[in-house]
Amino acid sequence: MKNNLKKENIIGKLNILKLTIFLFTTLFCFSQSIDLFAQTTYPFQNPDLSLEERVNNIVSLMTLDEKVAFLAERPGLERLGIPNMGHSEGLHGLALGRPGNWGRRNPITTTTFPQSIGMGETWDPEIIKLSGEVEGYEARYIFQSPKFPNERGSFRSLIIRAPNSDLGRDPRWGRNEECFGEDPFFNGIMSVAMIKGLQGDDPTYWQSAALLKHFLANSNEENRTSTSSDFDERLFYEYYSMPFQMGFVEGGAKCFMTSYNLVNGIPATVHPMIEEAAVKQWGVDGVICTDAGGFRNLTRSQRYYDNTTQSAAGTVNAGINQYLDRNFEEPVKTAIEEGLLTEKRLDEVIKGTMRVFIRLGLLDPPDKDPYSQIGKDTTQAEPWNTQKNMDVVRLATQKSIVLLKNSENFLPLDKSKIKSIAMIGPRTDEVVFDWYSSEPPYAVTPLAGVKNKVGKRVKVQYALGDSIAAAVNLAKSSDVVIICVGNSPNQDNAWKKVNDDGEGREDLDRKIITLGIQEELVKQVMVANPRTVVVLKSSFPYAINWTQENVPAIIHMAHSSQEEGNALADVLFGDYNPGGRLVQTSPMSLDQLPEMMDYNIRNGSTYMYFKEDPLYSFGFGLSYSSFDYSNLKTSTPNLSKDGSVTISLDIENTGKRDGDEVVQLYVKHLNSEVGRPLQELKGFERVNIKAGERKTVEIPLAAQRLAYWDISKNDWHVERDSIEIRIGSSSADIRLQQVISVE
Repeated sequence: MKNNLKKENIIGKLNILKLTIFLFTTLFCFSQSIDLFAQTTYPFQNPDLSLEERVNNIVSLMTLDEKVAFLAERPGLERLGIPNMGHSEGLHGLALGRPGNWGRRNPITTTTFPQSIGMGETWDPEIIKLSGEVEGYEARYIFQSPKFPNERGSFRSLIIRAPNSDLGRDPRWGRNEECFGEDPFFNGIMSVAMIKGLQGDDPTYWQSAALLKHFLANSNEENRTSTSSDFDERLFYEYYSMPFQMGFVEGGAKCFMTSYNLVNGIPATVHPMIEEAAVKQWGVDGVICTDAGGFRNLTRSQRYYDNTTQSAAGTVNAGINQYLDRNFEEPVKTAIEEGLLTEKRLDEVIKGTMRVFIRLGLLDPPDKDPYSQIGKDTTQAEPWNTQKNMDVVRLATQKSIVLLKNSENFLPLDKSKIKSIAMIGPRTDEVVFDWYSSEPPYAVTPLAGVKNKVGKRVKVQYALGDSIAAAVNLAKSSDVVIICVGNSPNQDNAWKKVNDDGEGREDLDRKIITLGIQEELVKQVMVANPRTVVVLKSSFPYAINWTQENVPAIIHMAHSSQEEGNALADVLFGDYNPGGRLVQTSPMSLDQLPEMMDYNIRNGSTYMYFKEDPLYSFGFGLSYSSFDYSNLKTSTPNLSKDGSVTISLDIENTGKRDGDEVVQLYVKHLNSEVGRPLQELKGFERVNIKAGERKTVEIPLAAQRLAYWDISKNDWHVERDSIEIRIGSSSADIRLQQVISVE
């Protein structure tokens, strides 16, 4: 009987335990279902609501502390299911690797294109757009693939700090490599192309978000956080802001980063232009961030405010909604407590980041977002390892190469007639990367590219240039010399250190624009062997006056492409006919340039106001073919202020090779009521024409492109005028002209 009682007690306890487990499980599941129900019933989680309804709802659910925290570089709110996400660099490939330490502990290789200045030299918006598509896709792939965990400190993101819409107004600028060129219309077209590639063509969702930098007029590095870029209102609209305006209005970008400098005495970080121009005129409603350290600069190098509380109020009131700084939280809260900043204004600005998150599909069900499945299939090859991406980079690099000189058709080289090649110079056996480069899965140097091209039949030897005597001896014993010279992005140097005064980098401008000892190497090699090709691999224009005068063939290309060597060899040996064009005026000396800090470009900066003959003009570049221009026509003799005209002309390839010609449209105002540039680029077309073929090229010109900024009306004004249509192969090589009236 005792055994039975004991058994019954055990059974009873087991039943109680089962009941307890059942009740606990039921309560837990019920609580979880409540949480799940709550998580799916916030109005902002309904994709069918308008964008503003959704962001308004998010803000209404947040505490003040949460709102302030949302100003961080990597904002998010776990309580409401909003993921944390910051930015990635991406000027010419998604930068998650070693060159700038953007990959942190787990660097990721990605497809790597030429530097932006080189991509500009393609004069091909389609290849720019394609490079943006590649980068945006890889950003999605990495962000969503289980292969790449989103660890703390990771720069993995869908917000890409690109393009750089700044203007290269001065070839001494240390960050010249980051821009597309010196012309505002040109940079605008290229910015629009890259933005469209990054963001995709879906009407609702973005593949990735383009964040333009640096707003505004930052093209000097020396004392960049304390110097002021000074210019008038017309130059603000007609020059410095034009690429940004085009990027926002025509490209659809909604995000940007402010620059370090002051503009007319006011720090760009708190400048009224953010609200008055970018937000109200151009429709920017997304992320507006400081540059790194921009917040603390306001009280330190700029001494614009007395304390960080004032800085917090100034930045948020100006429109900043993300700080690339730490220690901003308490100053923002104090600014609210002291009445320098209202919570209502804080609410308004943080909505910008939320709009971007929604446009990226981060708060929506995966079936709504057309990009949501990218990277989910782990059996697929990583995109940077596909032949497709390799081919895109090779094509972009080929298109970026500029032929500067080719006396007596020295190029292309005929490998069947060459037995030996000397590869000489410090840039011969390297592909160098800049601070904002991605890290490629592979990189082909010029030496490797030439060896790949000629095979084992041609003897290829090299001397890196450490010993001029060795280089000269090698040149003497070879049929042809290929000498690679140019700057280094100085990644191996300490911050603000360069190899010589002819080089620049972030936070350091160039002091000279000559090659120094490298051109001396060219001279001595030329004496030893006149059959020499100079390859100028550079991020800046160089005054290579002696080289231009004496060397039979010169090629320019930018740094950092993973396909650098293959593309160069394609051009050297005629498998690709070069068609790239320069995007900056190359002066013969510093004497041809205004003072570095003279931001009034009318004093002699850029091809629009250059006062003397340069070494190479804006838009210059040669081909292995020759092209004849004829039959210029306009669709109308008179252009109404709201209308447009189509300019057409015939281009004939009179050479023996298929090739690309870059047809450039410039305008000159003949009777303007205000001062205008000598000429302005207003259209261009890179067109491939077969040998002996004639093509008709059409370039549209809207009257609005001819407007100037009327200060009295605070608006653009298309004036009654006569304009000279100028069609040419460069800004200095005008082939056809015609005058039309603007009524």
